[in-house]
Amino acid sequence: MSGPLHGVRVLEFTQIIAGPLGGQHLADMGADVIKVEPPQGEPWRATSQFLPGESKPFHVLNRGKRSLTLDLRNPHAQEVIHRLIGTIDVVVINYRPDVAARMGLDYETLSGLKPDLVYVDSTSFGRRGPWAMKGGYDIVAQAVAGVLSSAARFDAHGTPVLMMGGLPVLDLATGYAIGMAALAGLYHRAVSGEGQFIETSLLQTGLILQHGKFSSLPPADVTTRTRFLAELEEARATGLGYRDIVERKREEYEAGQVANVYYRVYYTADGAIAVGSLSGQLRERFRQAMGIEYDPRDHDPNYVADSAEAREFGLQLRDRLEAAFLEHPSAYWSEYLDAAGVPNGELTYTEELLEHEQVVANDYRVALTHEVLGEGEVQAPPAFQMQRTRLEPTKSSPPLGFHNREVLDELGVSDDEYAAWQESGLFG
Repeated sequence: MSGPLHGVRVLEFTQIIAGPLGGQHLADMGADVIKVEPPQGEPWRATSQFLPGESKPFHVLNRGKRSLTLDLRNPHAQEVIHRLIGTIDVVVINYRPDVAARMGLDYETLSGLKPDLVYVDSTSFGRRGPWAMKGGYDIVAQAVAGVLSSAARFDAHGTPVLMMGGLPVLDLATGYAIGMAALAGLYHRAVSGEGQFIETSLLQTGLILQHGKFSSLPPADVTTRTRFLAELEEARATGLGYRDIVERKREEYEAGQVANVYYRVYYTADGAIAVGSLSGQLRERFRQAMGIEYDPRDHDPNYVADSAEAREFGLQLRDRLEAAFLEHPSAYWSEYLDAAGVPNGELTYTEELLEHEQVVANDYRVALTHEVLGEGEVQAPPAFQMQRTRLEPTKSSPPLGFHNREVLDELGVSDDEYAAWQESGLFG
């Protein structure tokens, strides 16, 4: 059974995370994704290599693609791309705008050759404004977009750091945006016959992920955004540094969360378990399960929920519950809370999940075959699954330049022409 994008051809000029992940989403859906790489391979191939040109970071972002190596500085590269573009439906690119234009890979050039081309462009900070030509990676965009200050994490030396494990949240989320953008462009083309230029950026993604903070609603801003901006101005005027300001902001947030017994993690006798009871009905279930007869924050309509009295009550309740959860292991609490209808989940290490019964039961992993390494590779599943046109990736990432001849044969390139290009150094 073919995927929903069977027959769609994608030409990918990307590297590192966001762009490759966007292309991989399309490959998972059955598109023929041709990844153009420099002769030495894109940089992610050299990160934590287990064999020359092969690395786990590259493998998990490029499955199901074909690899075409081209030295884009070689005069023959333009000839190959121009012949290839006529067969392409979607271009995905994450070059800086000036670099793409200099190499003849910009939308104006390529759409002139293929007017109905869907061209998905991903930059760091957008294509306009003073930072349009500024390069950047996830950590840079997280800093600019306020994600680092929201995370409020510091290392032992007081330096701001990414979330645990260095999770590149903006790269990953932008990869999904690239996939969605391509689908939207293809749908528009299907109903109108028109191709178009589509933009995404790491900065844009950072703002979207923080939609609650990156917003303005005057009646609500009085106690949140407006107050914080005033406090920020005062703090800077008095010489407070970044860490002091962030720590103060975090303390205010934690002061409101520390007494929240309904939506938190509790240590157990052998680990920890998360509890999520956001609605009134779920909070009542949790209280009944844990023997809490009364909480004025829910039961008394006149009770001031953010008062010192309310916080003190919450702290006492928290201490009582923390002691209770320590009496039994996580498995006991999971079964007990399930029976009570309270959402919960044991804290699990990612490395354990490949064999987790829920992961296995839902086919939330895919087995892949590599052209050189063979079978044995297992990765995370596609972003979604469909009943009729299933997403069933089976091929691992491509060896560097493995499909050069195959792709060019499809264009009718003769043996003599291929040999001449090879002699010129086009393929490295």
